Amino acid sequence: MPYVHIRVTDEGVTAEHKRQLIEQTTHMLQQVLGKPPGSTFVVIEEVPTDNWGVGGETVTEVRARERG
Repeated sequence: MPYVHIRVTDEGVTAEHKRQLIEQTTHMLQQVLGKPPGSTFVVIEEVPTDNWGVGGETVTEVRARERG
């Protein structure tokens, strides 16, 4: 019974993106490990950019700098 937890920043991930992530992750586990889709769980968690850090900064700060 696979359980996959996908975390992404909350920057425009649409319902269609999520549908594709769930569908393709489930398909990959079926193809690679032979796991039945009915027993595969995929959870998508959106994290605010203030709560995600990289290189000692929040993603909010990184994005602001990138926008210049």
